Amino acid sequence: MSEYVHGYSEDEAVRLADQSSTLVGLLHHDTCYPPGSRVLEVGCGVGAQTVFLARNSPDAEITSIDISPESVNKARASVRDAGMHNVTFQVADLFRMPFVDGSYDHVFVCFVLEHLPRPADALRSLKSLLRPGGSITVIEGDHGSYYSHPHSEAACLVVRCLIDVQSRMGGNALVGRELYHLLGSAGYSEVRVSPRMVYVDARFPELVDGFIDKTFTAMVKGVREQALSLGLVDERTWDKGIADLYRSMEPDGSFCYTFFKGVATKAGAEGRSGFPGEGTF
Repeated sequence: MSEYVHGYSEDEAVRLADQSSTLVGLLHHDTCYPPGSRVLEVGCGVGAQTVFLARNSPDAEITSIDISPESVNKARASVRDAGMHNVTFQVADLFRMPFVDGSYDHVFVCFVLEHLPRPADALRSLKSLLRPGGSITVIEGDHGSYYSHPHSEAACLVVRCLIDVQSRMGGNALVGRELYHLLGSAGYSEVRVSPRMVYVDARFPELVDGFIDKTFTAMVKGVREQALSLGLVDERTWDKGIADLYRSMEPDGSFCYTFFKGVATKAGAEGRSGFPGEGTF
């Protein structure tokens, strides 16, 4: 796995929590697993998505893993504080899983593939852990989908810096647009991908604050030192680009970004699709 481009600071933990609470309706409303289902959440991080996953499926048995022991401890505390009791946590590497093949009915992966140099290999590895007919749900962003008003070349450049820094670290900030191909090439069946667009203007003050400021711009600002040290941008242009991102928060501004959500199955069970939330996706 490549290095996590956003780091493991307390500020990043706060950003992830803000992002999750802001986007829960958009990304998670149609992820719901039946009672007794065995669900594996891969790359749980600090538990920002885990809380909502557990809340949506209170009678499912969820195992959440992450490669970082510190993140797992934070995730465990977050779920405990939220009053959820259907999640167990484990430190594990998704390329060296300590689980028996076919152990799970469903796999959930959110904001993980973008950090991997071999996302298709990761999906193939996870497929072995599913029972025949089991499902996988994958959610990823795509930083190349960003645009804002007023248009700013400097803002576009600092967003491009985030994409380039992540690429140099072995990740892919444009992976959202590739989900259909990645799931298909990994051997999954019944692949479906839906775009989840975040559009923000002055009518949505909660998104102006929660997404433009605390999620997206905070994420871009996090790679400032790498971008400057790599010579991707000069300091003056960087400061203007960030200021122009904030400019889209003004009453006459607007902002747009697209996430992608993919769902697919492991072939093998006749008459069982394995899709969570069938009919609502």
